[in-house]
Amino acid sequence: MQNTTYTTKLKNAIQLLEVEQADKEQLLKEQFQQTYESLKPVNLLKSTLKDITSSSFLKESVLGSSVGLASGFLSKKIVVAGSGNIFRKLLGSIVQFGVTSIVAKNPEAIISLGRFLIKNIPHKKDINSNKP
Repeated sequence: MQNTTYTTKLKNAIQLLEVEQADKEQLLKEQFQQTYESLKPVNLLKSTLKDITSSSFLKESVLGSSVGLASGFLSKKIVVAGSGNIFRKLLGSIVQFGVTSIVAKNPEAIISLGRFLIKNIPHKKDINSNKP
């Protein structure tokens, strides 16, 4: 009698372990599928771009560098102004380098100056409303 209770307990324990094994196997398959999907090149690119766009520090540094490069380029164009003179081109490159480095190091000041100018420059609509 005691022998049959042990065998039934053993069978029940085996069934519980088989159910547990099946659950773990299913979880392992799901985890493998998630890992496989996340390692696809398209998904890696998506997650990298998402990380980049969510980083405020990176946004600010890219914005500062972009503003610096653009302002340096414009300042060179203004200095050179289509001249064929080698000295003006050299001076334009020096000005471009200087303006780019200054603006890239201080983007907050440039952005606040731009906002101030946009706010305080009278718009066409404002000028027309002030006329009698």
